[in-house]
Amino acid sequence: MQAEWDKITAHLPPSARVVVLTGAGVSEESGIPTFRDPQTGLWAQYDPMVLATAEAFARDPKLVWDWYEWRREARRNVQPNAGHRALAELAQNIPQFVLVTQNIDGLHRLAGSPEVIELHGNLQRNKCSRENVVIDRARARPTENGLLACPNCGALLRPDVVWFGEMLPREALSCAIGEAERCDVFFSVGTSAVVEPAASLPRLAKQYGAFLVEINPRETPISGMADATVHGKSGEVLPELMRQWRLRWLKQSGPGE
Repeated sequence: MQAEWDKITAHLPPSARVVVLTGAGVSEESGIPTFRDPQTGLWAQYDPMVLATAEAFARDPKLVWDWYEWRREARRNVQPNAGHRALAELAQNIPQFVLVTQNIDGLHRLAGSPEVIELHGNLQRNKCSRENVVIDRARARPTENGLLACPNCGALLRPDVVWFGEMLPREALSCAIGEAERCDVFFSVGTSAVVEPAASLPRLAKQYGAFLVEINPRETPISGMADATVHGKSGEVLPELMRQWRLRWLKQSGPGE
């Protein structure tokens, strides 16, 4: 295993351009269930067609809104874990560091990561269902049935998350693609690597010459192309990555070097 760590840290000088893609597995250790686990995932318990589509919201906005309010309340009791904090520490030490996440919980920002591209939106934000612009909750107009309306046009507010059948935010996706094409090292962490278009980012980075690292408890569709693989939970692997990184690079930059 030490040989794998040496290989990874050798590609991580402070001058490297690094992109990290994270998925639901990173937040699972904070107590947020993943979506796709066949036994415990949210979609094993709830029908996404009833709760996470624009059609569902149009059909029964109260049901959808209340479900997301429940998820928001559950999120308020959750804190970043050691994996989130390790990535924030890595970002502090490598200036050209970009974090791309499929998660909507906001835990990366809470942990201190300075630059986060949120591909699937953010659970804590709302947007106008007609104008597609983010609206601060304090500015929203309450409705009679407990929903919120846009102060500009009167349309209902909805969570600012990407639902099934919707396109990812164009600017966020374009930025993530550009970073994947330019990076020296690309990490795929805690993601199943099956949800497109995010699943194409590690492949794209590899195509453009990046050193590809996968951190995941299980094999995924990109495992075979990864230059280095560490099997394990991100909350355990990422702090060890930082320890190994400090041993290699802080020692090299010490007095007399």
